Amino acid sequence: MATPGLPTFSCDAHRVGAAWPSVPSIVLSCSRDPDAASAPVAALRQAGWSGTIEIVRPGTDLPRGPACALLLAGGVDIEARRWDRRGALPWPGPVDPERDAIELHLAREAWSRRVPVLGLCRGAQLLAVSRGGTLHPDIPSLSGCDPTAHQHGTAADGSIRHRVRVRPRSRLLQVLGHDTVTVNSRHHQAVEEPGDGLVEVAHDHDTHLPDGPLCEAIEAEEPERWVLGVQWHPENLVHRTDGAGSAARRLFAGFVRAAMRAFAGTSDAIGRASHAAAGR
Repeated sequence: MATPGLPTFSCDAHRVGAAWPSVPSIVLSCSRDPDAASAPVAALRQAGWSGTIEIVRPGTDLPRGPACALLLAGGVDIEARRWDRRGALPWPGPVDPERDAIELHLAREAWSRRVPVLGLCRGAQLLAVSRGGTLHPDIPSLSGCDPTAHQHGTAADGSIRHRVRVRPRSRLLQVLGHDTVTVNSRHHQAVEEPGDGLVEVAHDHDTHLPDGPLCEAIEAEEPERWVLGVQWHPENLVHRTDGAGSAARRLFAGFVRAAMRAFAGTSDAIGRASHAAAGR
């Protein structure tokens, strides 16, 4: 059962009936910053999304209508109590407990409904935490790397920082089209354990943590689920004319295609699952 007042998700909108909208909707969850939604919205539009984008942020009225996909944007750290099983002292930093609560609900609801999900930076970490995963509290402290190695640049400059290697035969490789991509980097935490049903699919092999190279992306282990989380900010790279820009555009285009398939209730695995549920 969905929490009252929060958006619900469905990947079979046409079969539900007239009460459902004829225009598809993506839920975009972001921070309280008034400009936080600008880049993700622009990236979705550039990728061909012409449907509704329902923006959810703490402290605002929440849309009540159904949606066919979820985009989790970047932002501040997730409260350590949500993921720290060892009770270690969390790295001091800004948190937003209200946002954590909203997004954990959204992520779990989207997972249960089998709709497409894309997590960006914090969004990837939130995905992992929503599935019972854990985080590395501070990359420089654990790896000995330069403190600026993964906290470089701003959303406005669109500069790239380091290479990421993508695992063979992963959905992410299929989406990006290359096994090595160059990305931006503005984070000090990272996924440690991906959580139930998620697997690591990309790494920065120049930064080593106690359990291996730094995780840069996760995805659903089940091939039929379109669920991806990347540790970088592709929404700030879509304007670039090089390989980094091409990879960012391909990522958003893949997400948009998945959302449209979910909305249309096509005969792929997501559609079959929703049709079976509707028929019971």
